[in-house]
Amino acid sequence: MGCTIRLSGALTLYFMLVASPNPLQRPSVPILEYIRKTWTVLVRSNECLARAAADPKYHPDADGRWPVFVSQHEDLHRVQEELRHSMGATFEKIQLQVLPQDALQASVEGLLYLPKPYVVPGGRFNEMYGWDSFFIEMGLLRDGQFGLAKDMADNFLYEVREYGKVLNANRTYYLSRSQPPFLTQMILATYERTHDAKWLAESVPALEHYYRYWTSEPHLTPETGLSRYYDLGEGPAPEVISSELDRRGRTDYDLIRKYFRSHRVTDYDDTQYYDAAHDRLTALFYKGDRSMRESGFDPSNRFGPFSVDIIHYNPVCLNSLLYLMETQSAQILKILGRPKDEATWSERARQRASEINRLMWDAEHGLYFDYDFVHKRVREYPFLSTFYPLWAGIATPEQAAQVVRNLPLFERAGGLQTSTRHTGDQWDAPFGWAPLQWIAVQGLRRYGYQADADRISMRFLTMVASEYERHGAIVEKYDVVRARANLGHEILFGYRTNEAGFGWTNAVYVALFDELPLSEQHAMAVR
Repeated sequence: MGCTIRLSGALTLYFMLVASPNPLQRPSVPILEYIRKTWTVLVRSNECLARAAADPKYHPDADGRWPVFVSQHEDLHRVQEELRHSMGATFEKIQLQVLPQDALQASVEGLLYLPKPYVVPGGRFNEMYGWDSFFIEMGLLRDGQFGLAKDMADNFLYEVREYGKVLNANRTYYLSRSQPPFLTQMILATYERTHDAKWLAESVPALEHYYRYWTSEPHLTPETGLSRYYDLGEGPAPEVISSELDRRGRTDYDLIRKYFRSHRVTDYDDTQYYDAAHDRLTALFYKGDRSMRESGFDPSNRFGPFSVDIIHYNPVCLNSLLYLMETQSAQILKILGRPKDEATWSERARQRASEINRLMWDAEHGLYFDYDFVHKRVREYPFLSTFYPLWAGIATPEQAAQVVRNLPLFERAGGLQTSTRHTGDQWDAPFGWAPLQWIAVQGLRRYGYQADADRISMRFLTMVASEYERHGAIVEKYDVVRARANLGHEILFGYRTNEAGFGWTNAVYVALFDELPLSEQHAMAVR
């Protein structure tokens, strides 16, 4: 690999993922050709591990080498010989090490070894990310890159076996957390292409192990039987200290302390997170901050300022994903001829769907909200995660209809804004992100709202294509109110760059384009 309505939840999603036209049969559109070429640019493999090991968020060792770690269970000699053979002279640019017994105590930051090639998002994100990779695999499958798509799934199975879970990304400073779980969808999409029952059966132990990560304490909340995001590490997130700086060199944590000093917070008890007497953030703040990063929504105001109160919530997105994990695990076990195990997983899914609808559905607002299990109430914060239960097939037709009536809360010139509130956080208004456009559109299609799905797709695709024509690149996120990629000074917290590449935007563009009526595809081709 070079360096450069109503099927079961499982069936519906993997048919949506893989049932794509031959890319050569699409209308000729320059941006689609750009995307096909960009996959190659974003590939990282062990042939070019020295390039993959470089971390834009850090600096190499004093001798110029970048650390690369393998797990304690791996055969260091085998990996070393494999890398010497594949890397050639560039092997001397890395420093191969074994993770300590307690991997969270690694004294230096470095890349975690993966056996297969993978696609990175782009820009400062030069590693294989958790939920990004699901969307990237979707794009690879639609563009006919089946081998590389399977490699992505194999790497995640390897991560579960060797590092305990699908990681936020394969760097040591991400060992304490995962990201939104899409593993079963990747496994089923791969199986649909290979029909390799032996490979499918071999994936089951890793799948079960990863499921336990999400459904055991501290991720499990016994009060509800549902799950939460919860990073297993302590203290400041290393990547924030290293790279999330404003123009004056202040970290996000410096800016957050300033915010707490000057603002009265009513969303939660801020004394849990900020020690005013000593002007410092508490240990619980850092736990909440890290857990917010496990959610992938870093940051928003969805769980109050900086989302640090996320540790006291069962998020609708996570539990919808776990419902899909349960239904899709049942589908996998059905394929493998294990009916008793299939029934167990199906019952888990049924129970979870019931609790999501009982605790998270707000009939008055016609939206799904996140559930505060401490105060036993939802947080009334309109957010695009309200579409997850539609995408997963949890909502009733009546609930779906109410959510659809609320589309005007989110729909703007360039697609769907992430929330209804302007907070200065990148996962709030006026910003829109490709993965949430896709999830919302798929939710609409699942319940028969094809015209709404087509209209939103066209808004997002037109904006991305126009900005591509203007700037020559596809980026990570967009201002969907102004329909532009240039975000200026709108982001106040989190990293303020808009990275080019960009893996999941490329994939969602292709997927949304493929699902448009042919007349709309040809309209995009001649615009």
